[in-house]
Order: sequence, then C-alpha cells, then structure tokens
Amino acid sequence: MSCLCGINACVRAHLFSVSQPPVLTQPFEVMTSYTAFYRDDIILPCEASGNPPPTFRWVKDGRTFGSERTGSGTLEVSEDEALELYQGTFRCYASNTLGTAMTHKVHINQQKLRREAYVGESMVLTCNPPPSSAPPQIHWMDKKLVHIRQSDRVMVGLNGNLYFANLLKSDSREDYFCNSHYIEARTILPDTAIALTVLPSNDVAHGKPAQIFHPSSSHSSVLALRGQSLTLECIPKGLPTPKVEWKKKDGKLDETGGHPENHNRWLYFDSVDQRDDGEYECRASNVHGSSVHSFTVTVEAAPYWVKELQNLRYAPGETVRLDCLAEGIPTPNITWSINGQPLKHSWRVSGGVLRLTDVLLSDTAVYQCEATNDHGSILLNAYLHVVELPPQILSSDGVVYRITEGGTIKMSCETFGSPRPHVKWEGEDWAPLLSDPRVSLLTNGTLELSDVGPGDSGMYTCLIKNTNISINAHLEVFNKTRIVTGPQNVRALRGGKALLDCYFRKDPRLPRYQIIWRKDGQKLQESSPDDKYTIFANGTLKVTDVQSKDNAAYSCEVITELDQVTAIDPPLDVTLSDVKDDTLTLSWIPGRSHNSPITEFIVEAKEEQHSRRHDGDTWRWEALKRVPADFNHLQLSLHPFCTYAFRVVAVNQLGPSEPSQPTPLHSTPPAVPHNNPTGVRSESSDSGTLEMPRRSHNGQDFQYKVLWRKAGGKTERWNHGYAKSPPFSVNNTGTYVPFEIKVQAVNALGEGPAPEAEIGHSGEDVPEEFPSDVAVRVMNRTVRVRWNEAQNVRGLLLGYKVLLSLHRAKEDDKVVEVKGRKTTAEVTGLQLFSRYTVSVTAFNSKGESPASPAVHFSTPEGVPGPPASLLFESPTENSMLLYWTPPLQTNGILLGYMVQYQQGINSGKLTGSSLIPFWIMPTKFCLAAGGQWEESEIVNTSQGFYSLTGLQPGTEYHLVVMHGNSTQWESASWTLGPGIQVSGGFATQGWLIGLISAIVLLILILIILCLVKRRKGGKYAVKDKEDKEVDSEARPMKDETFGEYSDTDEKRSESQPSLCGDSKLGSDDSLAEYGDSVDIQFNEDGSFIGQYSGRAPAPAGHESSGPASPDNTAPPPPIAPSMSSILNQPS
Repeated sequence: MSCLCGINACVRAHLFSVSQPPVLTQPFEVMTSYTAFYRDDIILPCEASGNPPPTFRWVKDGRTFGSERTGSGTLEVSEDEALELYQGTFRCYASNTLGTAMTHKVHINQQKLRREAYVGESMVLTCNPPPSSAPPQIHWMDKKLVHIRQSDRVMVGLNGNLYFANLLKSDSREDYFCNSHYIEARTILPDTAIALTVLPSNDVAHGKPAQIFHPSSSHSSVLALRGQSLTLECIPKGLPTPKVEWKKKDGKLDETGGHPENHNRWLYFDSVDQRDDGEYECRASNVHGSSVHSFTVTVEAAPYWVKELQNLRYAPGETVRLDCLAEGIPTPNITWSINGQPLKHSWRVSGGVLRLTDVLLSDTAVYQCEATNDHGSILLNAYLHVVELPPQILSSDGVVYRITEGGTIKMSCETFGSPRPHVKWEGEDWAPLLSDPRVSLLTNGTLELSDVGPGDSGMYTCLIKNTNISINAHLEVFNKTRIVTGPQNVRALRGGKALLDCYFRKDPRLPRYQIIWRKDGQKLQESSPDDKYTIFANGTLKVTDVQSKDNAAYSCEVITELDQVTAIDPPLDVTLSDVKDDTLTLSWIPGRSHNSPITEFIVEAKEEQHSRRHDGDTWRWEALKRVPADFNHLQLSLHPFCTYAFRVVAVNQLGPSEPSQPTPLHSTPPAVPHNNPTGVRSESSDSGTLEMPRRSHNGQDFQYKVLWRKAGGKTERWNHGYAKSPPFSVNNTGTYVPFEIKVQAVNALGEGPAPEAEIGHSGEDVPEEFPSDVAVRVMNRTVRVRWNEAQNVRGLLLGYKVLLSLHRAKEDDKVVEVKGRKTTAEVTGLQLFSRYTVSVTAFNSKGESPASPAVHFSTPEGVPGPPASLLFESPTENSMLLYWTPPLQTNGILLGYMVQYQQGINSGKLTGSSLIPFWIMPTKFCLAAGGQWEESEIVNTSQGFYSLTGLQPGTEYHLVVMHGNSTQWESASWTLGPGIQVSGGFATQGWLIGLISAIVLLILILIILCLVKRRKGGKYAVKDKEDKEVDSEARPMKDETFGEYSDTDEKRSESQPSLCGDSKLGSDDSLAEYGDSVDIQFNEDGSFIGQYSGRAPAPAGHESSGPASPDNTAPPPPIAPSMSSILNQPS
C-alpha cells in the first residue's frame, strides 16, 4: 500500500503483490555431460524467477560447492582457479520462502590436452597467459610445482612456449603446467595441464639436420631503444641437439654489448648503445646440416639531454644565453616556453639556444625547454633572475692556507653581485700574479697555484675591480715528507725475529704524524695480544716469532697533517695506438707519486680468447714488460688470433701502485700456424686405444691433423684424422703397441710446417706372467731375493713387488716395492728362528701380475732377548728370591738362564767383570732312559713350572706334556754328569748337615712317641687336620703369601706318584721336608732334587706349548730358584 499526497488531499491506494515459488527459466538437459579443455569451456546456466527472488546454491558430488548466490546462479570458472576443481557431478538449487527448485545433474569431465610425437622429433607446448599491461613471467612446472629442467635441448622461449629440439622417451609425462607469474599483482595463474606421449621410433639412428625452430622465418627486424635491454632469440631443432653460434655480419661481436646466454640460444644486450646497431646472424648446426637466421637491429633513442638548462642570475642590460641541447633518434624537436606559455618571439631561438639581449627586470621568469621525438619527450625548467645588486666578497678574510712543496693550492675568493663582479689577485709586492704560468684564475674568483715552493709563502690579496673591497689570504709552504730508507728484503730464521726499516724525514713544523705498515696491502695492527708486530718511533717494524705465514710484501706509509708518503697513484689514460696485425703501441700518463719518485712501470696483459680459466669466468693478468720511469709508452708484439687487454702498474720505493684501468679488448687477425704443437705423446688409459694430449694453438677455425702408423715399419701407410681439440683417440690398436705419431696445426688459412714423428704406445693391460726362478739367500735377519725378469708385461714395466709372509702370522706380512727393471731385493728386519714364504709380482700402470710360486725359507737361531720381567723379594736377612718371565723373543730353543750378581754398598752401575754367573737349566718332565712311561700329578694351568728330582745324572730323558689325550709338547734332554756341581754350595756346609741330622733325629723320636701313644689307645687328630687342608693346586695363591711355605704345601708332595721307577719324588725321607725353606738341595751326585714353591705366574699365551720348531718355540717356564746358597758364599 502506498500513499500519494498533494497540497489539499491525500489519496491512498492499495497495491497487491502476488508471492510465487521459484521457477527455472534456463534449465539444462537431463544428465548433460560436459568435456572441458579450458576454463572457458565451463559455463553452467542456472536462472530462476520467483517472489521473493530466489537464492542459488550449487552441489558437487553431494557436497555444497561455493557460496550461496543471489540474482543469478550461472556457474563460471574464474581465472585464478584450477580446472581440476570442477571435475565432477553438479546440480543447482533455486530457493525462496515458498520452495526450492533444482536442475538436472550435469557431469563435467576435465580433458587434458594430449600431444603425441615420436622419439627424435621436435615439439612445442604453447602457453597462453591472460593479457596484461605488464607481461608475466612464465614457469613450466609439473603438478608438484617442480620446474621442468631446461637445457640446450629443452628451453622456454621469450613467448613462454616450451620447445623441445628433439624428444626423448623420458619426456613423456601427464603434467606439463604453464604458470603465469604476474609480479606486480603478486598472482600466479596456472594453465591447463598438457599430457605429452613420446612414442618409440626407428628413425633415431638416422638423425635430423639442424633447423631454426623459432623464429620460423629466415630474417627478423628488431627495433631497440638506447639504454634498454634487448634479447635476440634463436631456438634450434634437430637430432643430435644442434649448437648455436652468433656473429655480427658487419663487425665484430666482441665490440658490441651483446653476449650469449641460455645455452647460446639468446644474444643478450644489457643496455643497447649505438654500436649495437647492425646485422646479426645465428647459425644452428649439427653433424647432419646447418641453418641460419639473420637479425637486423635498428637502434633508436628517446630524447636525452646533452646540455641541460641552468638557473641563472643576470643584471639588467646584459645578454643572456640559455642552452638546452638534446639528442635522440630520430632527432628531437625542441620547443621553448616562458612560465608555461609557448614562446612567441621565435627569432630569439636557434635550435637549442635561446638568446636574450639587453635583459630587463621584466625578463625574470621560469623558462621551459622540451625535446620530443617518436619515442617520447623530456622537459626542463630553469629560472632567469634579472636583478641589480651591489658587489661583495663572500669568502672569509685572513684565511691561512697550508700545503707541502710541489702541491697545488686553491685560495677562494667567491663574490656576489649583479652585474657579476670582476676579481683580481695580487701578491705581497703588489705585482700581478697571472704572468706566472703556474697561476690560474678560475671563473668563480678562486686563485689556483700549482707546484708551489718555499718562495711562494706569504700574503695574497683578492680585490674587486673599481671598488675598495678586498680580502687577504696567507700561504704557508712546508717541506715535503720523504722516506729516506724504505723496507728492504729480509731473511729470518723460523722462530726468530725480523726488523724492517722505514726511515723518513718531515718538516719539523708538523709535529703530529703516523706510521702505517701494511702486509700484502692489509694494515697491520700493532697492539696485538701476542706482540707479533711492534712499530718503533723511528718507523722500524719488528716481527717476532717468524713463521712461513709471515712471508709477504711489507710496505710502510708516513702520514702527516698535510701530506702522506704512500704507494703512488695508478697510471692514467692507458691507450692503444699504431695498431697493426701483430704490433701496437701502448701509452699512458703517470699518476701522482705521493712524494716518492716512480722507479719503473710494469705493463701487464691478459689474453681472453684462448686462456679462459676452467674455475671461473676470469682471466689471469701476467707481467709482460718492465720499463724505466722515464718511459710512458711501449711497443708490443702480439700473437695472431688472440684477444688482448692491457694495463699498467707504477712502482716506487714503497712498492707497486694499483693497476690502471684496462684498455678495451684488442683482437689480432688470424694467420697460418707458424709451428706445430709440442710435447706430443700418448696418454692411453684403456687397452686398445691411443690418445694424444691437448696442446692449445692459435688460428681461426683451428684444428689438429693427427697422423699415426705402427713404429718400425717405414713401408707402413700413414693414417690420419682431424680433431677440433685434443685428446684424439684411435681404437683397435692392440695392447701396448708402439706407434709413430705426428700432429700438425691447421686453420682456415692453411697448414703449419711438417711435424716430426714421436713414438707413443697404445693402452696397457695387467701383466699376464709372474717373474720366474725366484731364489733366496738368508743372512741372519736379512734375506736376499733374486728372480728373472718378467715376460709379457703388456705395458711399461714399473717394477716388482716382493711379498714376504711369516708362517702363522699374516699380520706381519711385508711388501717391498722395487722400482724399474732391478731383479734383486734385500729384506731386512726378519724374525730369527722363523719360517717365511716369499713370492714376487710384476706391475705396470694397470695393475699386478699373478704372484710367483711361494718359496719357503727359515731364519737361523740367534741370541734370545732379555727376560720379559724380573722381580725379587728377601724373606730373610741373608737370602733373596728372584722371579722372572721368559723373553718375548727366544730366537731359538731356550737352553737356560744365567743369573749374575755382585755385592755392592752403593747404587753404582753393575760391571760385567764384577758379576758372578750362575746357570739355571729349564728342565720340565722326565722319563728314565729305557724305562717305562711315568705320569706326574695333574698340574694346575696357573702353575708356571714343574720340577723333577731324583733323576740319574748323565742320562737322557724323553719329556712329554699332555692335555687329555693330546700331546702339547715333547722333547729329549740329558741330565748333567756327576762332575757338575756348584762348589762350596750352601748345602755342603758342615753345620747345616749337622742341623738337618738333629732335626731328623728329633722327628724320628716324635714319631716313635706317637706310635707308642696310639698303641696305648691314644687318639691323634690327624684326620681332622687333613679334612681342613686344601690342595694347593686347587686354591688361588694370595699376593701377600706368595713365596711362603706351610706344612700343607710340604705335604702336597707326599701324594705325588713317582715318574721314575727307581727314584723317590717327594718321599718322606726327602730333605725338602726338613731343610730350610730357602735352601736349594742336591743329592750326593749333585743333581737338583729340591724345589721352591714360590713362583710368578706364567705369561699369557704360554700355558701350553707344541713341538720345538722355528714356528712355535716352547718358551721356558718362569723360574724362581733359591739364591741362599749363592748369596751365602764367602765374598
């Protein structure tokens, strides 16, 4: 309902609106299926009417897709969405308060762009980014956003397309994506995926000639603007992948600003200049052919200023010249304006110059100069101020100027006024100064005085003509600082110190100064924590703790308030003149010497065409000539077909200056080779091949002509081949066959001189045969090995290897290398009483021959080494016990030990003459000669020895050590005869025999008393005591009881069975039970019948032993004899 009101009446009307549910007005057909290749292919209409207006929503695969819409429900794909998001089944719903209408289902299939081609064919995948004012950057990626790898075969063109010069099977993939990166918008838009299938082909073996893939025509015209970048593109196709070369048809490419990039597919100009104008050509070539594309580059320029308009101030009546010069291609048109209005008086303008005569105050204004051509326009504003002002001097009065002799001084006298004041300078004698050639008056009133001397000191006056306005300036000239003696070359010992002198002379009126020392140009710090460097007041530098790292070039500098003595400035304006094919003249202007005269100049050069370094894009400068200080030019001889650059370094007493700016590159024309490569030789690494090494040589289109034939046959035909760059390989030559080789230099202008033949060999192989007739000669610890020269070495014999192996000890193997053809060798340092095997191999650069058959030999016996250890203890005041272990190297069958001793008061050194020898024999087990085998008791493995007593003197016994049923060691040994005994021994003393007899008698009496008591019924607790006893073999011996005895130990021997039927071992009547525990006892015939239970443990690894041989010598057990009988002898 609405109400319409007038001035006097109001009419009310009722408007009725009818509600309506949604009605589809643009439905699509039932189960329609869409196949989409691009985003533009997807447009799903969904329109409906209703009251209230319906809202629209889309459902994809049963899930809500996107947000709810009003007005229209038509579904379209935006540019920033991927096509894959729309693959599925869609349905649209239109709803309002009265109900919901829905469309039929529609299924969208995303169809990838598919391309097929055969292996070896070329292919281009196009990219069509959305248009933009700023072209996007194109990135080809896969679905994982990994860049497609580019090479000389695969690359992205300037138009964004992906080019394949030839296809490989590995190029097949389903996800080639073109991504457009809009940098300013910070947006990346992916394109539809492209699937590429590469099919196998049989034409790959034939190859395809090189052609220009892009540009497709044979010629292109390019317009480039000065100062902007330019890229010429040349993308080839063919199989194998073609190479691209660029050249300037009407000049030299290296004289332009262009340089190849992107695998030589682009010629890039960073900033185009007029010299880049001209004809260019790219040539694509492979082994099957070549193709050419030419470019015509026209360089034009937007307007740019040559002379800019300046702000000016003039007095009335003067003539004014306003300069505004601009250039460009085409030539720009220059227009003038005053305060923004075009200039009407055209007669005042002559090109870029505006002249105003007799200016008035009304001519004060802002003037505009504008230059315009087809490529743009530039504009300048400048004011002209016409004013009349009285003259005045703006510079200060009474300024003192200080300078050292030989320098140049500028004394300021800046003025202001309109019209411009005229200035003149006068000296103390009021004489005009401009008559002196060293004096110049600058336009701003400044007086410049060069090469000043002590006589120039004094007062100077600046005044304005026709006025009484003036100022004074005072000039003080000081003596120049000079270095009298600079640093000299010094040699110093490692760890010592070095003194470097720097004596100088300065003006005494300059009290403050500083001395700086530099090492290889780097400033040295004096106050270092280790006091490495010390600078004295006279300038001397002391270097302490000199090491190899201190080797360097040292220089000193003296700096005062007014000057400094330092390295000279580099030379200036290095130019080339009198240029010919192989010579030119280099000239330069010396730089400032800084109070130290120049002694010489060093001319340096680098060659940039043939000497490019492999570790980077830089070249090495090399000193070419040294010339005296009074020279400022030099004539140089050059090599053909080279590109040179030159620079100059000045040298004075303090060292070299920085290098000058290098000259522009200079290229020499090619010429016929005047010599051939030197050092021609074969460097074959594989058998059946022959390789000649590389030797660089100058010349255009240079190549090598390689000639070869088998050596020794003058009738053999010479074979030849060509190579652009060595090495050059020849196959199927056999193994280590000698050849005659010649290499000749050839270029486009002809061949070099005839080369001399050199002898080379084809590749080597491993020697087939071992050296024969290997023989040895043993001399104590040395063996001399001799063999016959190896045959069928199949290469250059480098030497032999002697392989020496110790029996059962592989870790001690030795390899002795014999260089050259020598067929004998000596090997020293062998182990005595050992068995060795020796074999010999021959070797060359490819490896070793098989080893010769092993030759066995043994080394003789030698003197044993010292006992491994020696310990002692003193159980009583007049006795000492010694313990030792066998030597580590017995070097044979050990026969015994010799104990030497002497009586001494102080700890002086023992001498051989004062030592008394005593022999101890290492007897083990025994068996009576001709008797039956006897067994001992079971011996504990911790026991280091076993002693047998009661043996027959002068009798042979067969000794065997067994473990279970296995024989561990056996040997035959003789006992000593009856005449061998120790005279005056401890056991032969009369008092001892009497003492022992008394003790035996006393024991017999005690035994009788015990027997009598037992018969009377008495009980003696022997059984209890025996139960408590522990077998000494089954209990560990404590350290603190080592060497001590007890009744239990004595009774152990009572249970031991006799080994010999006619002897009593450890019987009841043995003196071992009754004698002193430290006594050593002998029977009547002098045989050893006693033992001492104290002993050191046996060394590890010697618990058992095998048969005596050089391979496995049974080490004797530790022996601990009683020394009481020896020590108690009268001294």
